[in-house]
Amino acid sequence: MNYYLDVIKRYADFQGRARRQEYWMFLLWNIPIVIVLAILDFALGSYPVISWIYTLAVFLPSLGLTVRRLHDTGKSGWWYLISLIPFVGFIWILVLMATEGDAGPNVYGANPKQIGA
Repeated sequence: MNYYLDVIKRYADFQGRARRQEYWMFLLWNIPIVIVLAILDFALGSYPVISWIYTLAVFLPSLGLTVRRLHDTGKSGWWYLISLIPFVGFIWILVLMATEGDAGPNVYGANPKQIGA
């Protein structure tokens, strides 16, 4: 849960680098929350009001996390736009998110793995 809250606290932070663990743990918490809120929306007959409010609330934190994750692999945050290419873009972004970050410091900062150790 700490990974999720840390991303929310760094609300619109697009600087620095984010580890793979930080990215995937955020997703591990975010996806079930979205599912539960969608079920709640259907039960209350308000679909998609609650889900959209939550999605808008976490849009900037998740975008910032994705940009920081791209920075960890040595890529600019603008690489996220490749996800707009149907099918292929999603797969490419998925590969980039799963790729190990640069071992040492890069243009975006020090290796977060070495900082946390």
